[in-house]
Amino acid sequence: MGKFIKHYGLFGIASLIYEKILTYFSFKNAKIIRRPFECRGKKNISIGKGFSTGRYCRFEAHGNSDEINISIGNNCQVNDSVHIAAIKSIIIADNVLIASRVFITDLNHGGYGGDLHSDPMSICKDRPLTGLPVFIDENVWLGEGVVVLPGVTIGKGSIVGANAVVSKDIPAFSIAVGNPAKVIKSYNFELNKWLPIHA
Repeated sequence: MGKFIKHYGLFGIASLIYEKILTYFSFKNAKIIRRPFECRGKKNISIGKGFSTGRYCRFEAHGNSDEINISIGNNCQVNDSVHIAAIKSIIIADNVLIASRVFITDLNHGGYGGDLHSDPMSICKDRPLTGLPVFIDENVWLGEGVVVLPGVTIGKGSIVGANAVVSKDIPAFSIAVGNPAKVIKSYNFELNKWLPIHA
């Protein structure tokens, strides 16, 4: 207990207790949601057991129905200033670690491919919201400042390096870095090592 008090201080411990109480009444499954925390469309957001956040996080579910737009699995940890915005579906599986300043979205203002092409002369904010589902599999680690764009799947056990922009799928058990994110290593289960990808 002495180490705990030394680490957080009395005011810090009082703040944690207060935030724990608020968490219980807002998302009962969560471990702790630190404030400030902004949540839009709460009825369209599902939070798993043991979920925790840092401060200044913002979750937005823009769906019009009773369907879940943002689903977060068990034992996920989200750090400071994470922004998650969905109109279709963002699924984050169990045991995912998300560093600070990460942005995950399944939506765009307007359409820029397929059958929908927005007029570049139209006002950006007035373009209809469009979306493509995002799936982040179990035990993924997203580094500081990562951006995950619509339509992306990140495979189980993968790591995405700091400030990477994920615009295409990342296979399971891979390490990806850069803008756009590119796989540089994959895990070899026979050798029990992360090995470089040779171009």
